[in-house]
Amino acid sequence: MIYRLRVILDATIDCFRDIEIQGTASLEDFHNVIIQSFQLPGDEMASFYKSDDDWNQGQEYCLFDMNEGLTPVQKMNGTNVEAVFSKASSRMIYIYDFLSMWTFLIELEDIVGKSEGIDYPQVVFSMGTLPDEAQDRNFEADPRFADEDDDMGDEEYRGSLDEDDEDFYDEQDLDDYDLY
Repeated sequence: MIYRLRVILDATIDCFRDIEIQGTASLEDFHNVIIQSFQLPGDEMASFYKSDDDWNQGQEYCLFDMNEGLTPVQKMNGTNVEAVFSKASSRMIYIYDFLSMWTFLIELEDIVGKSEGIDYPQVVFSMGTLPDEAQDRNFEADPRFADEDDDMGDEEYRGSLDEDDEDFYDEQDLDDYDLY
């Protein structure tokens, strides 16, 4: 089966690609099509994340296992497109370059039969060009996990230094510990 997927840059400009890929292709194959179609360099880390209808980030599918076997991870090269996309589970998030945070929203448009004479994967529609820099991300805590009993102010976490604490970082004290 052929999966028609729309890959949308999460930005204020219209920039997306419609891609057709075989269901038996790996997420790593899909990753390669995305970086080529958006003309990304391809030399950065990336991950796919399952998503719900509200674009909440779920299960990660990483390009490389960076946790040294501490916990099991799902890797892109071991996961097929048909294993993560279905009519019931039709959304994923793709993040490329964890410093710049290029973020793409992926939606399953359709699942169709293979057409004779067509090589897959293929980009069937392209709109917009990638901006020079990724859009700044505004990360906010999930309000479901807010601690209502927390009455400590931010100053307490930062140390709340004031003018009376001018010798807080006394160089003499630091020299005693041979930190330089």
